[in-house]
Amino acid sequence: MAEGLYFEDSYIKEFEAVVEKADNKFIVLDKTAFYPNAGGQPNDTGKMVRESDGKEFKVVFVGKFSGVISHEVDELGLAVGDKVKCSIDWDRRYMLMRMHTAAHIVSGVISKETGADITGNQLGIEKSRIDFALENFDREALKSYEQKANELIKQNMPVNIKILPREEAFKIPALVKLKMGLPESVKQVRIIEIVGFDQQACGGCHVKNTSEIGQIEITKADNKGKNNRRVYYVVKS
Repeated sequence: MAEGLYFEDSYIKEFEAVVEKADNKFIVLDKTAFYPNAGGQPNDTGKMVRESDGKEFKVVFVGKFSGVISHEVDELGLAVGDKVKCSIDWDRRYMLMRMHTAAHIVSGVISKETGADITGNQLGIEKSRIDFALENFDREALKSYEQKANELIKQNMPVNIKILPREEAFKIPALVKLKMGLPESVKQVRIIEIVGFDQQACGGCHVKNTSEIGQIEITKADNKGKNNRRVYYVVKS
């Protein structure tokens, strides 16, 4: 299983699966909607309930190793062939979805205003951050960036997932830079499109409409070294 169910639908909260591999507390399922820690988005948490006896196992970490999504549970007991009912900690996931779509809006606004490339990001439940390759940062402009981001949110723009063949994806101007760093083995590219505003290659989880984000507040900007400026933001209902 190369990709999780979240790849095409970020709103799957519950699903049934079969244990394919059990290595102590590390469990591989035949399918999963749990998001693994990757791309600046933290892993999902939640639970697996064994159908045979109702035994509950908490999912405490999810990672992707050599293309395989592995779930760490809180105790031993699951075995190959066990059928499990799985549920994601939805409040946590949904906040991360709001944060992630907000990150695309904030980064899109700042990139368009300054021409800066994004060099990193880290989503969080209470706050998130984005790093930009900028020599100088106009702190006075932050409020105008925040205002523009919130104006975009209020436009209730649909957020679509598109999975495109590699060469078709690279016809999108914003993705040309990605071509050099993407392994030739990747034949399809997942695009998150905020309709009318932005398209980015992204493997993470997003809301379906910008109206779900709430309100963005840029809380701080730090100088993290030469040509590295870090912006922190939160989202509010």
